[in-house]
Amino acid sequence: MRVLVVNAGSSTLKLRLLGEQDAVLAEQELQGSGDRLDAGALRQALDSPLGEADAIGHRIVHGGERFRSAVKIDAAVEVALRELIELAPLHQPKSLAAMDAVTGLLGELPAVACFDTAFHWTLPAAAATYALPAQWRERWGLRRYGFHGLSHAWVAQRAPELLGRAGQDLRIVSCHLGAGASLCAIRNGSSLDTTMGFTPLEGLVMATRSGSVDPGMLLWLLEREGVSAPELAETLEYRSGLFGLCGTADMRELLTRAEGEDRQAQLALEVYLHSLRAGIAAMTAALGGLDALVFTGGVGERSAAVRERAADGLGFLGVAIDDERNRAATADCEISARDASAATIVLAAREDLEIARQVRAVLGAR
Repeated sequence: MRVLVVNAGSSTLKLRLLGEQDAVLAEQELQGSGDRLDAGALRQALDSPLGEADAIGHRIVHGGERFRSAVKIDAAVEVALRELIELAPLHQPKSLAAMDAVTGLLGELPAVACFDTAFHWTLPAAAATYALPAQWRERWGLRRYGFHGLSHAWVAQRAPELLGRAGQDLRIVSCHLGAGASLCAIRNGSSLDTTMGFTPLEGLVMATRSGSVDPGMLLWLLEREGVSAPELAETLEYRSGLFGLCGTADMRELLTRAEGEDRQAQLALEVYLHSLRAGIAAMTAALGGLDALVFTGGVGERSAAVRERAADGLGFLGVAIDDERNRAATADCEISARDASAATIVLAAREDLEIARQVRAVLGAR
């Protein structure tokens, strides 16, 4: 089955056609998303080999409490997906706009919704539950959903294969480090804990997102200083994180500035690494030990410096990396030092392969 994977980002639409043995048959990235997507450019793209698909897989950010696995899209599912916009107002509309646009041109093909939240439905209650009144949790569905599930699910499958330990009960901490960043504690292929929660704002320091901050501080800003809710939301999502600390969200620029004795950049890097190392330790605690530490995502795959600095503080978990292997790393590979008790590997983020796998499973194809 040839699967067209549709992945709508904040400013681009990525299209990739996967064939037998997950070969990439064609791919294209279009500028724009949502109502800014060029319909003519999409039509032209789908008139190319991209349009030779047998089925379509859509990355959908939020599945809410209803969608705990991938599902074939029909009229009832479409209605339910639109009802979930309020849970992810920044991300869900872009995914649904892409779905509408592609369906308008390839409506005869079966389509499957694949959710970033679904992988985390195996979280135990202790990891998924906020310490809030039951009435609130039940009325509004307040819980830790987790995100980046398609990436973490791919890590859960690929890491054991790379280590030659497929089928074993491995304890893996998956580090998806990109503009958005999250960790996941994986055991025997299932998510046991993760850093993102009800929204993608919780957890690690990210490129422009704050990560976890004291909610009492936010209440103080709202009530005492008169900061409006829209300003607060805008700041936490787009003007915080690395950008808020030193004025850039680009890790490459940050590292260059830090090496040049830029104190703001040095502080930003240390805050980022402190958050990352603490999160990895917390995920390891949820697993009761660590067999493999995985770096993926744009920063995780490409920044040897971030991997090195993170690992430097994790020796007590059995993590140690080989400097030469780390500097030369190209995904997928292992970079562990010989005396390390936990493996450290670098994996390419392949949500597209995970989406194709889920599409074939839902539609009963190989």
